[in-house]
Order: sequence, then C-alpha cells, then structure tokens
Amino acid sequence: MKPQVTPAVVKHCQAEETVSSLLAQNPSLSPGEAAIKLFGKKEKAGTPSSDADHGLSPASAQDLELASSCGRWGPTRPGELFLRVYHDVLCCLEADPLSGVVSPALIGTYGSIPLSVIAPLVDLIRHMSNVIVRARKEVLFATCSWSASDAIDLISDALKELSRRAGVRGDRIVVKIIFDKAGPKQFINPHQKVPVEVYTGEKIKLPHPDEIPNLDLEVSSLHVPLLGTLHAKFMVVDRQIGIVESNNMENNANMEMMTHLEGPIVDSLYDSFLVTWYESLNPPLPTRNSPATQGGFSTSNEPSFQKLFSQGDTREQQAVVQDGNEAKEHLAPHNPGDPHYDSTLAAEITRVQAMYSPRPGESRVLAINRHLNDTSKSKAIATAPDPEPGTEFTPYIAHEKEDMPMAVVSRRPHGSPSNADTFVPQNEAFLSCLRNAKQSIFIQTPDLNASQLLPALAAAVKRGVDITYYVCLGYNDAGEMMPGQGGTNETFAAKLYKELSLQERSLLHVHWYTAKDQSKPIHHQFSQRACHVKLLIADGHIGIQGSGNQDTQSWYHSQEINIMIDSEATCRKWREGIERNQNTGTYGKGSQEDGAWRDEQGHEAEGATKKSAPPMSWVKGAVGMAKKLQAKGGF
Repeated sequence: MKPQVTPAVVKHCQAEETVSSLLAQNPSLSPGEAAIKLFGKKEKAGTPSSDADHGLSPASAQDLELASSCGRWGPTRPGELFLRVYHDVLCCLEADPLSGVVSPALIGTYGSIPLSVIAPLVDLIRHMSNVIVRARKEVLFATCSWSASDAIDLISDALKELSRRAGVRGDRIVVKIIFDKAGPKQFINPHQKVPVEVYTGEKIKLPHPDEIPNLDLEVSSLHVPLLGTLHAKFMVVDRQIGIVESNNMENNANMEMMTHLEGPIVDSLYDSFLVTWYESLNPPLPTRNSPATQGGFSTSNEPSFQKLFSQGDTREQQAVVQDGNEAKEHLAPHNPGDPHYDSTLAAEITRVQAMYSPRPGESRVLAINRHLNDTSKSKAIATAPDPEPGTEFTPYIAHEKEDMPMAVVSRRPHGSPSNADTFVPQNEAFLSCLRNAKQSIFIQTPDLNASQLLPALAAAVKRGVDITYYVCLGYNDAGEMMPGQGGTNETFAAKLYKELSLQERSLLHVHWYTAKDQSKPIHHQFSQRACHVKLLIADGHIGIQGSGNQDTQSWYHSQEINIMIDSEATCRKWREGIERNQNTGTYGKGSQEDGAWRDEQGHEAEGATKKSAPPMSWVKGAVGMAKKLQAKGGF
C-alpha cells in the first residue's frame, strides 16, 4: 500500500499539545513521561518504501493540501517541492509519531537564518561560545563525540564567563549538556547521568561547579546499544537561538557547517532537545513558558547587522574580507584559554575573518594554509595558487532577514545491527528530494554509501536530473568496509557509474574534497584535511542541513537532526560558500568512468582504496568500526 498521511497523523500535527507544552503545564513531568502521555510507549518500525520506490506515484494536489494543513507556516508559503518532501516525511509518523524526535505539531514551521558557517570545526565553536556567554536563562547542548580539545576549552571558557556575567546580574542560568557514550550501563538505561567527578576530569574537562557558581549544570549521556549513537549536534539558547551543526566536540582536520536559526523553528529544536533528554529535568527549564513564537528577539534588529546589507540586497563577501584585513592589526583572535568575546554578530564576523587575513609577507593562500594547519594541528604544505580577489575564504556568511518555510527532518537512534529501520523522516526527506527534483541535486557528505541511495541516485540521473556530490577521500574507510556498512566512497561511486549509460554519466559529477589551500585531495588517513559538511540542495531552493551523513550508520542507526528549508536565496549563498571555502569543484573532480580522482598522469591519490575489498578486509573493518563507535567521553 502506498504510504499516506493518515487522519491520526493529521490530528497529531494539528494538535496544540506537544512535549514542550505538557512540561510547561507540569514541570514535574519528565519529557519521557510527557511523550508517553501524548503518543503512547512505542517505537515501531513503519512500512518502508522499497529500495526502488523512486518510482512511487507522486502526491496528488489533495495530498499536498493535506500536508500543508499539517504545518504552521506563519507568513511563509511552502512551494510544491517542499510540500512533496514534507508530505513524504509525514507518512513516516503513523507507526511512531516521535520517529522524527520532535512532537509532530512542531515538524513543519518557519524561521530565519541570520548566519551560516562553513569553516574548520573550531571556527564554529567560536560562534557557539559567543552565543553561550550572551545567554540570560538557559543553554541546551547536544552532540556526539566529546573529548578534551580546543573546542571543549572554548566551551568551558564560555561557561565560566557566562557564570561571571550571571553573577554580576544576580541571575542563575540552567545548562544541560548531553552527548553519546556507549557503555555497559546503557544496556540497562540508554540515558545515564554523568557525575561531577567524571565530567570535570581530564577527558571531558567541563568546569567544576565551584568554577561556575551561578550555573546549574547537568550532564547526561545517551547511547542505544549496540549501534544507536546520539549523532545529533545542536544547541538552543534562551529558546531564542538555535544552532544546528555538523561537528563533534574534538580536535580534527574537518571542514564543518553550521546554521544559526531564529524564530518559531527554535521551539521545534527546544522540543527535540526535551525528547532527546527524556529523563527528569533538575532544575526545570526556565523558558518553559516562553516559546519563541512569542517573538521579541531577532538578530536582524541589531543596527550593526543591518549595516552589513546597506550596500544592496546582499553585502558582497569581498567587503567582509576587507573588514578582516583592516582589523587584523588590532583585533586579537578569540582563542581557547585567551577568549575575546564580541557583543554582536557583525563584530564576530570581522574578528574571525581577520584570522584568515595575510600577515606581512604572507600570500592569501599561505594565510589560509596557516589557519587550516592551526585548526587541524597539522603541517600540510599549500599546493594551490592564490585565490583570485573575490574568491577568498570567508567562513561566516550573513543572510539578510528572510522568513522561510522549515521542517525538522530527523531520526531516532536504532540499536539493532540490522539495517531495517529505514522508514524515518530523515531518510524519506533525502529520498523524496531525489524522487521529486526536476533539475539538480547537490550533496556534500563525508561518506555516501547508504544502500537506498544507489537506485535512487541512478533513477534521478536517468530521469534527467543533474547530480553533483562531494565526498571525502578515505573518510573512515576501515569502518565502511565492514559487512553491512555500504563500502568505501570509491566503491560506491564505481557501482553508481556502472548503473548508467555513457550518455547518462554526463549528468553525474563525483568530486573529492579538496581544501582551499590544496590542488588535490588529501586522503583522510593523513589527518591533514577532511570535510564533515552534511548538506543536500534540490532544484536550487530546497536545502537540508544538519548532522545526517549519507552513509549506513546515519541512515539506519544514529539519532540525527536536520533542518529542511525552502529558500532560493539561502541555498544560493550556501553553494557560493561551499565553492569559496574549498577547492573541491576546481581540483577534486572524479572520472566520468568510475568516479575515482586521478591526476594528469592518471595516478590516484596516495592512500586511495581499491574498488573491491581485498580478502580479510572485514578484519580491518572491524577495527575501523570499533574506532567509529568509540565515544571519547572517557567513562
């Protein structure tokens, strides 16, 4: 039977009660108790679309009208493609209304994105730490891997500064942090409170309560054995600002992506955090009766932010580069152990850009190389030419105020080793974009190997859709070679090209991540340059950004969080940022025969994996999978 939006799903989506609203009425409830009261205690698998369901008959006009009635779009109007994807997402909710890790009434909403960040991990955390120190009531923080690192030092510094500021005002701030940790206790209860002596230890390095006397800090972990990793990465501050990012909290060589969200979408992220936390909240959250829908806060109201767009529709990134060049002499970098916080987003943009500005005697590409080496703890040699004026690396991308339709397209954690948990909002959002796009699909992800993607991508190409995807060379190859994990990126690309005729192959473009200071891909095994961005753009105006990779683990096991938007302007700036801040499009293009990257002499990159796994590769894969699942919390 064709999946459909049932009356029960419509009732859930149009209801006034959510997990958040029940906790506002009764703070003594745990989020888990509120969820059971609303939706019952169930976590069933829905009826999955078949691997070939890209031929599924499209939703009718009546179906789209019904789907539209299930969202709270405010002043915005979702387009047809957005509604088609949203409709298919809602079809997943009949068996489990919380399969998207958010109350159904808060899946379809709207909001704005004043800032996107496409940059090394630490530059994302620089913004998050600035948002934290400006908090007035609460900070809610969820991530996957948490280990001692520059990222953790920045967050710890920010929590100490937040406590200091709260003390000056005579306030107390509630802080909740949850991350993934697999251990024996998770077999009893996947949610485990982390004691003070553990989270203040050398492997986690959060401040001791004595160092943050004006904060009420509570730390928890979540892992559903065996493979149900908490992989969602997001933050909610004062129920006014939401952050959705791709990064873990660790030191690595990754390029990452983040969006800063405001408006009613923040209520959806807040609700998702409650569903994720599940256990009782001690103390209760102070913003439980202050939803973002009440308004009253917007970065776009800041005069310094408005000035960014005083030169027209959008301020050219070249002006940002110029500001950074002029400020580099007098603006100290915002670093772990030596923080320099800014009071406005506009000031943050200039301070970070100054870190990419050439020092005396330094070329533009060497300035970028210096910063990427600093953030990755590596010594890679720059091989790319100087970027042309107007194509410099600009990590912080400001967006003029635009309310746009949004939807939360996430998935629950699934612990069983089977890859049967397929029919979930995240997966259907990805597949629906491939089914319904008419012109183009762009994807960037570390790994692309989920089994349902092979027929779906091939079908889209055969339908005439232009497909471009950027992946990382060698990203966790050992783990991906395990049986059931989908294989390496090279193996998947070769299989996909074999599905296509010579003529069809002209519509498929596989690229391998190439850093802005490089002229060729660097294999992940060298820990110098890698990409961890998770982004899909369909027909130039539907964007899905978040924590979900296009690999087996993210598709079938991990808890993920992703935001879908309908905005041509924002998607255009995302694509421009992707191209400005890496050289993947210029130097990373793979062969039109098998997708592999080769240099002008026909040689593959050092460390490239053979297209077919060698005998006993599962042994290497087992070691890789152990590393992939190892949480770094240290307890």
